[in-house]
Order: sequence, then C-alpha cells, then structure tokens
Amino acid sequence: MPATARKPRTLLLVLLLLFGLAFPTLAADDPPVFPLADVKPGMQGVVYTIFDGDKIEPINLEVIGVLHNAVGPQRDVILVRLLGEKVAKTGVVAGMSGSPVYFDGKLGGALALKLGTFTKDAIGGVTPIADMLKVAHYPLSPALPKTVPVPSGPAAHRIASGPVDNPEPSMEGWTVTPSAPVYASEQLSLPDGLARSAAAGAGQVLVPIETPLVTTGLYPQTLATFGSAFFRHGMALMEGGTAAPTPGDAKLKPGDMVGIDLIRGDLSMTAGCTVTAVEGDRILACGHPLFGFGRVSMPLSAAHVMMTLASSATSTKIITTGPTIGTLTQDRQTAVSGTLGPGPSMIPLDMSLETPDGERKYHFEVVESPQLTSVLIATAAFNGIAGSAIYGEGTTLQLDGEIDLQGHTPVHLEDLFAPTDQTTPAGFYLATKVQSAFAQIYSNSYERPKVTQVRLRVKALPKHRWAMIDNAWADKSEVRPGETVKVRVLLRPYRGAPFIQEIPITVPPQIPRGMLEVVVSDAAFLNRNVQVLAMTSQGQLPGLEEQIKLMNRERRNSHLYATLLQAAPTILVEDKEMPNAPLSTINVLDQRQNPGGARLLWQSTAGEWSVDMHEVIAGQRLLMLTVK
Repeated sequence: MPATARKPRTLLLVLLLLFGLAFPTLAADDPPVFPLADVKPGMQGVVYTIFDGDKIEPINLEVIGVLHNAVGPQRDVILVRLLGEKVAKTGVVAGMSGSPVYFDGKLGGALALKLGTFTKDAIGGVTPIADMLKVAHYPLSPALPKTVPVPSGPAAHRIASGPVDNPEPSMEGWTVTPSAPVYASEQLSLPDGLARSAAAGAGQVLVPIETPLVTTGLYPQTLATFGSAFFRHGMALMEGGTAAPTPGDAKLKPGDMVGIDLIRGDLSMTAGCTVTAVEGDRILACGHPLFGFGRVSMPLSAAHVMMTLASSATSTKIITTGPTIGTLTQDRQTAVSGTLGPGPSMIPLDMSLETPDGERKYHFEVVESPQLTSVLIATAAFNGIAGSAIYGEGTTLQLDGEIDLQGHTPVHLEDLFAPTDQTTPAGFYLATKVQSAFAQIYSNSYERPKVTQVRLRVKALPKHRWAMIDNAWADKSEVRPGETVKVRVLLRPYRGAPFIQEIPITVPPQIPRGMLEVVVSDAAFLNRNVQVLAMTSQGQLPGLEEQIKLMNRERRNSHLYATLLQAAPTILVEDKEMPNAPLSTINVLDQRQNPGGARLLWQSTAGEWSVDMHEVIAGQRLLMLTVK
C-alpha cells in the first residue's frame, strides 16, 4: 500500500483512539471506580454534562483537594475547579447535580456541590461514588439494612437491579471495605487565591447545586405565594415546556438529564437532575438529596436540555420534560435512585371554578407524599383561581369538595372565604384550608392514608361578603327550663349598614337551676374552644376514621352560632361527647391511671343553634342567663 494511502487511515485510527479515550465510560458496560484514597491535589479529571441540545460534553477539571467531614460526619467531598471557556462563563450550573466525574477513566463520583454564590471560579464539590452507591442498596421495604457494604474494585459501580427485601444486603460480587476513614486533624487549607475568589461575603460554604424546578402553567402570583416552600429545598424555579415522546426517552446514559414529576396536567412542576450511573433498569443521580425524604415513590420523566442560561447569580439549564420513564424510589443524602419502567400512581385532582364569565375545569395529578402533597394540592388550587378574571377583585369564594381515602369516609370540604383589605387574596385562604385538611390527614398517628381522588368545586360570589359580631343580647336574662329565648346579634358588614340577626334558642326542659352561658360566635371560635378537636385528635382516637369524622364535624365560617353551655362535666370518648356525665362515671375515670381515649371537660354543651348568613362571620360575644 502506498505511504500516501496509509497516512489517512493511520490518522483515522488515531482520531478514533482519541475519541474513545475522551469518552471512556459512556461506552464501557462495567467501568471501575476510582477510590477516594487515590484522589490527590492537582489531579486532572473530566466531568460529563449537557449544555444544550442533549449533547453530553466533557469538561476538564482539576482537583483542589479532599475536604474530610465537609458536609457531615464521614461525608467527604472532592473539591474541584472546572476548566474551559463554557464554565468560565456559566460557573457551576443549576442542573449539573449528578454529572459523573472520572479520573483515569474510572468513575470517581458526581458533581453535586458548589462553593459560594458569586464565586469568580467554577469551584464545585464532588460526592464520592462509594457514598452514592450505598443508596442503591437501601431496601424499598420499611426495614432498613443493618449494615451497608462500601464497594470497591472493578465491579463496585454495579447497582442492584431490583429492590432489596432482606435487611442484610447480598454480599455476592462485592468486596467489603471499611467506611471512609475519620480524620481527626487532617484538614484542607484552601489556597489564598481560591479563598479570595470565593469570598463574595462572609460564611461561604459548600452547598448543593440548585435543582431546576421546571414549571408550565404557573402564574407569577402562585410563585410569589407558594414559591418559598420549594426554594428552601434548593430549587431554582424556571419556566419550561413539554416534549413529545421519543423512542430513546428511557435509554439514559451517564450525563443525561432526568426529571422527577411533582405535578402533571394543567399545571406541571418537575425537578431536574443529571444521571451519574446506569445499571440495567436502575439509575443513580443528583449526588445530593432532592428533598431528603428517604423512601419515596415519584415519577421519573424524560428531560431534555434546550440551552444553558448564564447568570452571575445562578446559571441554570433550560429544560423541557417528556413522558414518564420510571419511578424514583430513594431520596437520600448522597444521591437519589430509581428504576426505569412504569411510573407510580399519582393523586388525581379535579377542580372546577364557576364565575360570572362561565365555568372552567382543571385536571391535575399530584405526587403522593406525606411531606409534599398538601402544599402541591394548595399550589394547584390557588393557581387555578389566580388564572381567573375574578382574581384580586374582592370576590368571595365558596368551596365545596371531597378528599377520597381508600377504606375510609371521604373528608368533606365546605366553607366560605372573603377577601380582606390586605394584599392577601381570598384564594390564599381557600388553598390553605385544603392544605390544612391534607396536613391533618397525613400527620395522623394511626395509619398511612391512601388518597385516591380529590374534587374541588369553587364558586365566585359577588361582593365582599364578611360581617363582624359587634354586639349581642337576649330578650330576657331569667328563664325557666323549656323556655325559648330570643338572642339578637348586631352584625356590622364590610362597608355596609349594621343589621340585627335573631337566633331563637330553647333552654332544655331537664336543665338544673343555676347559671348558663350563651356563646355567640363564629365557627373558628367553636372549633378551637368548645369541641376541643385538637385535644381529642392527638393519639386519643381509635383510628383515622374517627379523626375524619371529627374533621367533618367542624363548623362552617358562613354560619352564625349560638351555643348554650352549663357548668356540668362532659366526657369526650374518642369522637363522641357525653355531656352531663354522672359523678360515678367521673370517679371511675379519675381512678384509672390511663383513661385511654377519654377526656374530661368541666363544661357541657346544652344546645347549639346556627343560621346560615351566606357571608363570612367573625368575632364572639358572651351572654349570661339565670335558670329559675
């Protein structure tokens, strides 16, 4: 073969060899890991991530050193400086969390942390791969492993392909080595130049790289109202879009983006991380916690990077999200882990909003999480209201809805919400009412509830419907058993003329002589003080069903109440009231060291009357009656 013909072929072979060396781990099925003990200052490495167009790119880096116990006991971090023109412009980017880092072609960990906020250099922290691999061995069952082996050697990157049900993980294929050593005195001193470049302000520390929270259909008012619930978890909210399904959505590689869906439907919210490692149908990502909830069940979705937006504060990836491709199962301190395949079930939320302009209907699906569901439902409900023309016009909102739970009576939601002269709209109070109901359901001490469906019907009523109890009096102060008394209440509406509402109450025929109290009040006062719901629902009930019954008995704030109280003891047993308890029963209760679900109150409700005022009532007054 002529020499001139051999040169192009030789050059091609050299280029192919160089290309293979540049991407040593993307093609290898079983790359070895790089031990943390072998990481030294000045060592060169490479991190793989996406800046635009779903193209995984290598970014060179240099090891500054290892910070031992940097983010917790035995939680070491490899401090690195990213090199190149792109990172010189963007710095460490929100969404880079989980980007795999390699030394000498071996997987060393994931880029997960950043130093400071306005650092001049792209300084990042790498979570060692050994710490991340522990997450893959956490069982999906409630029992946690007693010991977790620390992997090492060529097969150490392998991830268990299915859930581990045995508290003792299988040792097959793993070499057990001690955990990362605890260094009592060895510390890494940052170079003076690095310290100066990171010192934009006092207290610059390593913090998790922000996680992009991609939203579609989210109004600015909703973000201003509920955004703090996500900001405190290190989320960087950004507008995104949706992408059509493609055949390669579930074929993830190290360096790809993956989404974690929180809400889908007419409003969507998806967190995004970078994939660190893939083994069969299991993935590791992020290199830090998403929320830190431990065992979870959240949908994984395809995520695509459109571009990277550079910012002096927080550069971030602009992302679109696609179909569900799996389930996130672990959300731990050093990584998140999940399985590719079908996604988990979500809570369907149907909401209708009736206004003078017509009716609008929304459908959402919300992730089921004791920590997140309540605020996500509230966010979706408020967002539906904020998009209406009636938002901010002083309109009163009427709520009617149900929360269906598997094996239990539905929780009923019925109330009225009027705006105030403050900047807080009525929609906020409606959303937090729903949020409070979910918080009570998920915080119960009896069982983990299974919410199957949520239905919310909201009606916008004209005018500012609100009235304050200004005064109250009875037509007589002395009464006989069985006699009817007319209680008159002076109400002062919002910017309207005061008016009087009459409530007839009847003294029980068997009432003894003495003093009676008449409490004229709104619903909130009775829910707090008379029924004593808080006292009877904290571990004193037989189960969740009884707690739901108490929740369904809460008064409505559109009613005006008159409650007759007498100085006689009441025994609260589970979700039931026993007024006028006899002395013998009280003595038995007093002699028991552990009365269980029974509580004793020194007042009894002799009667309760209400009038639907079709407006929010506020305030209370106390009257005294003498029974002859």
